[in-house]
Amino acid sequence: MIPSQLIEPPDTFFLSAAIGWIELGDPAEAELELLRMSPHLTQHPDVLEVHWIILASRQAWDQGLAVAQQLCQKAPERPSGWLHRAYAMRRASSGGLEEALKLLQPSADLFPDNPTIRYNLACYTCLLNRLGEAREWLARARQIGGKKTIQSMALGDADLERLWPEIKRW
Repeated sequence: MIPSQLIEPPDTFFLSAAIGWIELGDPAEAELELLRMSPHLTQHPDVLEVHWIILASRQAWDQGLAVAQQLCQKAPERPSGWLHRAYAMRRASSGGLEEALKLLQPSADLFPDNPTIRYNLACYTCLLNRLGEAREWLARARQIGGKKTIQSMALGDADLERLWPEIKRW
């Protein structure tokens, strides 16, 4: 893989400003900042990450899926790309839970220490009524991410509602 091109001023300022607008809850302004960046940087992984967040905030899942796929191609070593792609696929017009699960599963082997991947796999399998698999993924997420953290997340996540009675007893 070719190393990512370095982002230099003034583009660093535009990217930082876009992130700031996202943090302030204004994705429209964030998008305007990205448009100010040099055109050759539109495929830079950091820019793709911010672009995906903007699209997700608008629930533009088909576009978000395309951006996440680009991110996975440009920076396959980033777990976020795999997570974003599956998240968007779940909600995209051509997607669904099965498709999201298929996209995310290989990342579990690539990122063995990432609890979020396992947590999301638990959500997808739970929603698909594959409760045994969901329990296994959740147990792995708990081992890596910590019992209290994962329990707190899971008990607030409707995707895992079928397992709430068990999760409460951890």
